[in-house]
Amino acid sequence: MATGTVTLFDKIVAKEIPATVIYEDDTCLAFKDINPQAPVHFLVIPKHRGVLSQLQYATPNEHALLGHLLWAAGHVAGLQGLHHGGYRVVLNDGKAAGQTVFHLHLHVLGGRELTWPPG
Repeated sequence: MATGTVTLFDKIVAKEIPATVIYEDDTCLAFKDINPQAPVHFLVIPKHRGVLSQLQYATPNEHALLGHLLWAAGHVAGLQGLHHGGYRVVLNDGKAAGQTVFHLHLHVLGGRELTWPPG
């Protein structure tokens, strides 16, 4: 997908579409998934997508952003009470992997026993 295409997540960041935001800082936004696959299921997205419609487009310039997204996933997991029971962080890269919104995002799932393999 072209990086200039406005996504659903761009509209959530711009507050054009409502979302249940559970964490926000200058770099990222975390909000509850509208189709949860676990009792706790939220997404962490970069506020400024840039080239990151998919992980495969990341360059060395995104090292700090990618690290911050992972940090935020863990931080918000703790705020959501998941540190004691465990949780899973999933990043789908491409249509065949199940990516439906082409704006890089992490899924964080927990609150129940998660099976393996996942898909």
